[in-house]
Amino acid sequence: MCGALRPSDAGKKVVLMGWVNRRRDLGSIIFVDLRDRTGVTQVVFNRELNAAVHDKAEDLRNEFVIAAIGTVKKRDADTINPNIPTGEVELVTEELRILNVSKQLPFLPSDTVLANEEMRLKYRYIDLRRDAMQFNIELRHKVALAIRDNLASQGFFEIETPFMTRSTPEGARDYLVPSRVQPGSFYALPQSPQLFKQILMISGFDKYFQIVRCFRDEDLRADRQPEFTQIDLEMSYPQPERVWEVVEGFLTAAFKAAGHEIKTPFPRMDYDDAIRQYGIDKPDLRLPAFTDVRDCFTPADLEQLAINKDLPVIAIRTPGVGELSRKERDDIKPLFVSKGGARVFEDFKRIENKFAEAGAKVRQKTGAAADDLLVLVVGSAQAGKTPGRDDHPAAKRKVTPAELAIYASAGILRVALAQKYADRHGIFQKSGDPGKDFRFLWVTNFPMFEYDEADRRWVAAHHPFTSPHDEDMDKLESDPAMVRALAYDVVLNGTELGSGSVRIHRQDIQRKIFHALGMTEEEARSRFGFFLEALEYGTPPHGGIALGLDRIVMILAGADSLREVIPFPKTAAAKDLMVEAPTPVAEGQLRELGIGVVVKK
Repeated sequence: MCGALRPSDAGKKVVLMGWVNRRRDLGSIIFVDLRDRTGVTQVVFNRELNAAVHDKAEDLRNEFVIAAIGTVKKRDADTINPNIPTGEVELVTEELRILNVSKQLPFLPSDTVLANEEMRLKYRYIDLRRDAMQFNIELRHKVALAIRDNLASQGFFEIETPFMTRSTPEGARDYLVPSRVQPGSFYALPQSPQLFKQILMISGFDKYFQIVRCFRDEDLRADRQPEFTQIDLEMSYPQPERVWEVVEGFLTAAFKAAGHEIKTPFPRMDYDDAIRQYGIDKPDLRLPAFTDVRDCFTPADLEQLAINKDLPVIAIRTPGVGELSRKERDDIKPLFVSKGGARVFEDFKRIENKFAEAGAKVRQKTGAAADDLLVLVVGSAQAGKTPGRDDHPAAKRKVTPAELAIYASAGILRVALAQKYADRHGIFQKSGDPGKDFRFLWVTNFPMFEYDEADRRWVAAHHPFTSPHDEDMDKLESDPAMVRALAYDVVLNGTELGSGSVRIHRQDIQRKIFHALGMTEEEARSRFGFFLEALEYGTPPHGGIALGLDRIVMILAGADSLREVIPFPKTAAAKDLMVEAPTPVAEGQLRELGIGVVVKK
């Protein structure tokens, strides 16, 4: 391989095959950097030693595929290239075979300035030749292999589940596949193997896993794709803590395969605490939690500042930012996303000047140093009077909807401030940096239900197969807002890696959940009848989780997008630019399937 030769190979006769990465013609001597996925070796064509081979090498151009046969030679001391592993040797060529030619490329794999992403995706086979992409795909392989080996060593079976199944929407839209032999009927590509892995528990395979492709027809972002890969597992008879141990084990193996050591066990945090301290259920622990400083102000202070005295007053502390200019303070305002009438005080010094005692208390309570940035997020004096707040279906929760609006606004701003000043003050590191600060967290005890304002009904916070806490069972119909789920998320540096739960294993409870979600008996039977029936045949307690492999590799590679770690991704418009999919199909194919196309206007 082109990256394998070392000084100890000097004198050996070898064959190297690969792409011409670069060619330098010095007249009587031609140097070619020959590349494959393992690296680059310098190949020399010397007219004095072999004129015929040298003449043939004059025709070589970038990305020609060649075989070079010759003898390995140590380079002279003044020509050693210390930047590559093969930099102390070169191949003196005795025979050259041109295996294939290449026309002029739209961009070169060796280019230091990247082509635009659309060009890279259209010519993905060229883009994948780049060192960075070769590294990312190899990293993906190593991580997946480490996970497989770890789970197999614990007695898990890797079992494949169907790609063509029935449509059981779990929140996102399904990709539908028409059936030719059953006209008018459709398969769906799975959004997850959820029901199949639960049926495997019923079937006696007590430890299942799968690194599996899943499909969701949803709007895309940098961290989402219409088809994605997840690490899916399920166990019989587990407490949540046992699932967490398994996940921590295979993540330890995966990160070790990428050259990182992580600490276990991961800390754990209740959902309500995550919202109160970070404003989000996937907190980035590299940043300080925010602080409710309402008690630092007198009622008169709050009234003068037009701050709602019944809602939290959140102080966000961003370490080491230093003194901000007027323009920089103004730049904070566009970062603020107001939820439910929340307001931002970006100039804390002005508050300190006017309310010196309160300002001093805020600094003391938050532990803010002189060079820390302090920003306040508060409720408007009118926010508590918003119609319907007090009688909102979730008003009795520990975090009420009115409070949630303040916490959520503060949570968004907290991360935005850190990201804005990251380059200037090193608050964040790129994921691939040595010494990366990996902060894992288990978030637990999610609400069982969320209230859908548009449809005015309760929906499953995770999915409808999640088990409630035993002590909350009697509230399923009488007080759904207060029902907690045996659900858990694993979070890393503000990114949700995966979600899981202990499942419902009794049919009577599963029916109650469907009823609480507004499903009629007929609808539940129509959508999930096969599963409800399976629950009647001795279903053991079980639970599991699914983690996004693409997201894990993205973080380990220090990439900004999933497209950097997926060999053949889609664009934000869910298009494959290389194969030009999706595409219309022939009328004959549609007729055979009994399908007519209606174009939306």
